Amino acid sequence: MIAAREEILPALRAKLGNTIQEVFEKSPKRIYLQVKAEHIPQTSRILFKELEARFQIATGIDTPGAFEILYHWAFDLCNCVVTIKTKLDREKPEIESIATFCPAAEWIEREMWELLGITFKNHPDMRHLLLKDDWPEGRYPLRRDYNKDMT
Repeated sequence: MIAAREEILPALRAKLGNTIQEVFEKSPKRIYLQVKAEHIPQTSRILFKELEARFQIATGIDTPGAFEILYHWAFDLCNCVVTIKTKLDREKPEIESIATFCPAAEWIEREMWELLGITFKNHPDMRHLLLKDDWPEGRYPLRRDYNKDMT
């Protein structure tokens, strides 16, 4: 278990190696890592199972160039949050689910699927959470191109 903030980045570098594309340290309590989408399950499993970080939430964002997902992990003993950032192809936004080993991610992955149209492969319970069951397929309210007036 990591007890000091100074231990986090060296531990991540040792465990993740060249899967880390970039590191951003925006404040003493925040570390951001950029990784490719295919490395998210491995990275998340290491944070959760080996480094004992607590999953807080994930954030899905529709940016002009790609969909981004930010996975926020807390190291409570040292009061630090590590955010793992990844980008998904706009044409086929899909990624492996982390809910298979981190049940706390189930609902937020369902929300991102409903509201942004991101597919979470192998999710254990992919069904509507916020929108009506008969919500039109292919209409995602948090996408930049969503037009609420469309029928």
